[in-house]
Amino acid sequence: MMHAAALVFVVEDDASLRASLQNLLRSVGLRVEVFASAQEFLRSTRPDVPSCLVLDVRLPGLSGLELQQELAQGHTPMPIIFITGHGDIPMTVRAMKAGASDFLTKPFRDEDLLNAVAQALHHGHQRASNTHTPAAATAVSRRLWGRVRRCATCCSRWTSWLRPIRPCSSTARPGQAKN
Repeated sequence: MMHAAALVFVVEDDASLRASLQNLLRSVGLRVEVFASAQEFLRSTRPDVPSCLVLDVRLPGLSGLELQQELAQGHTPMPIIFITGHGDIPMTVRAMKAGASDFLTKPFRDEDLLNAVAQALHHGHQRASNTHTPAAATAVSRRLWGRVRRCATCCSRWTSWLRPIRPCSSTARPGQAKN
């Protein structure tokens, strides 16, 4: 049986972060659709495939928390991973009680986001079990976890290579010779 590839939606108003998230998720073989606002996301047509939503809390217009509430009221269950640079404990509790899959504070590590997405997609596969066989969902989840582990290993290796590199501590100013 053919199994439709999982899809990750990203709603983030910062264009550079949106592009970075798209590149990161695509680098592990995921299909990604990005949106600059909650309204843009709501206007889009979403295919009936296992999916998850990476959602900024603070957005122009409709906030991420308000979008979560609207999706719940519209009976559109989708695992949500919140990302924010301005999170606090009450906000996190509110999001998690409303069913958020995870809540990450910016800046977050690539591996943390990839792990959260892998878990959310696994739950998305479980929710979609009425249209997809459990065996197919499990196989896709296993492949995704494998990709995440390989990416996390590469990221760890890369950061360990960069650790020994230290910024120059020169006190010389541009155009001035160093003694």
